[in-house]
Amino acid sequence: KCRTGPLDIVFVIDSSRSVRPFEFETMRRFMMDIISNLDMGPNATRVGVIQYSSQVQNIFSLKTFFTRADMERAINSIIPLAQGTMTGLAIQYVMNVAFTTQEGARPLHKRIPRIAIIVTDGRPQDRVTEVATQARNAGIEIYAVGIQRADMNSLRAMASPPLEEHVFLVESFELIQQFAKQFQDKLCGVDMCVEREHGCQHSCVSTPGSFYCECNPGYRLNVDGKTCSPIDACADGRHGCQHHCVSVRGSYSCRCQPGYYLSHNKRSCTMIDYCSFGNHSCQHECVSIPNGHYCRCRSGFTLQPDSKSCRATDLCNGVDHGCEFKCVSTEGSYHCVCPEGQQLQADGKTCSKCGAGHVDLVMVIDGSKSVRPQNFELVKQFVNRIVDLLEVSPHGTRVGLVQYSSRVRTEFPLNKYHSADEIKKAVMDVEYMEKGTMTGLALKHMVEHSFSELEGARPLSHNIPRIGLVFTDGRSQDDISEWARRAKEAGIVMFAVGVGKAVEEELRAIASEPVEQHFSYSADFTTMTHLVENFSLNICPEEGKGETEIRSPCECEALVQFQTNTVAILQSLTEKNILWAPSLAQMTARLEDLEKQIANKK
Repeated sequence: KCRTGPLDIVFVIDSSRSVRPFEFETMRRFMMDIISNLDMGPNATRVGVIQYSSQVQNIFSLKTFFTRADMERAINSIIPLAQGTMTGLAIQYVMNVAFTTQEGARPLHKRIPRIAIIVTDGRPQDRVTEVATQARNAGIEIYAVGIQRADMNSLRAMASPPLEEHVFLVESFELIQQFAKQFQDKLCGVDMCVEREHGCQHSCVSTPGSFYCECNPGYRLNVDGKTCSPIDACADGRHGCQHHCVSVRGSYSCRCQPGYYLSHNKRSCTMIDYCSFGNHSCQHECVSIPNGHYCRCRSGFTLQPDSKSCRATDLCNGVDHGCEFKCVSTEGSYHCVCPEGQQLQADGKTCSKCGAGHVDLVMVIDGSKSVRPQNFELVKQFVNRIVDLLEVSPHGTRVGLVQYSSRVRTEFPLNKYHSADEIKKAVMDVEYMEKGTMTGLALKHMVEHSFSELEGARPLSHNIPRIGLVFTDGRSQDDISEWARRAKEAGIVMFAVGVGKAVEEELRAIASEPVEQHFSYSADFTTMTHLVENFSLNICPEEGKGETEIRSPCECEALVQFQTNTVAILQSLTEKNILWAPSLAQMTARLEDLEKQIANKK
């Protein structure tokens, strides 16, 4: 047996058409004779076989078999390729594939000799000199075995130096089996670890014609190549220990600081939960710390001198609450309240009498085919005149716009824009939808979506009026009664504006009570002045004879302010001869009467 140390050997066998079948059988026998004298195994010698002609075929790699019987079966099953003689291509495959770690070759740092045994009977049909040089420079020792017709110059170009030890020429295939014994002796050589004083501190590993020293696990070889030193596994910083690393003969273990225990991954540390022992006696919360615990009270409570029990804290007396009117303490917290008739502002502290005419306004405009493009532009201009006099802001008035025809489209929700300029630009960019008149579907969309908090409507508790303003010019193609009723039940003040062929019965069904104050009609779009006349009518409880229920005085004032702004728009439009003057005069007189009534009440 060859026991001079582990080797990685790859046989490179020429199976070109010049190799006759009985000659190829002798090459099989040659490989099996060599293998029979090798000490093979995962940690001993590994063997791979490839054959080549015009192409390269891997028979088995260095990682495939580790027993002689498996290798012999694979060698006996080889079918010759019987084509050309591309020896250079085969050497390239040996270098790039056969001797990679993926195919079973040991890493170079382990210094396991990599040996390629090329057996050929002819002249290569490609270049071998350059690729053989690259293979030798990559650490592959090449033996070139030529049989019968082989070209000596090509063999010498392939083989490693010294050539007299790596180039062999056998006269015939019949003599190759006799040559196998001689080659075995050349491959194995003398066991240098036995024949010489190697000086290795731990162990000596023989290689053909040489040896090297290895260290036991947990040690590294020193620069002298013979002595060994313990490896400090903690020194490289890759141990992953959260607290402490302890080096132990080439390995390491992790340890934790006092008050912690080592987790299942043997690297991280977890603090001991002393509270989990169940003997802390804390009234509220137990907090674990390294080597102990302490008690903590919930927010709004104070820990007592016994360090365990808690007592509620009057936060209104103990903190600078900042409430403008009154602070109300609750268990562990507090909140501010305002006097009746005033509302708490967004800061949660200050109070305000009224919102200066602030409302959540959603305008629902008819975009059906009967409106016609030129009239649709008039509606857009009217919408923007309203926006001009509104105090648009996130905390002031919010405006949303919905257009409908056979379907409904939110042009922009209440929380989309925060200034009048943004809204006006968006209105002018609205595209005319045309098609049918599904007013009921539009009302449903307004109730379910447009006045939702998700789309920017403020909560009802803020007492911000919700106003729905519906423009339509014809009979609805679906039922409107149910969703008109639901809109009013949801607290939305509904105004209905009809033009042209709008149906009075439908307008009345949409409008809030009293109906006469919440719906209007005009014959065409060019005389729309009186359509908003009802905005100036009194809608406060004390002025409306109790017919309209308003949630707070602030809501009343906001609605009046909205109506006043709308009348101002009409005044501006009249000056430009756009709207009908007689209706404006009537509304102005009605507004003056409203103001007198409010002044008398005060």
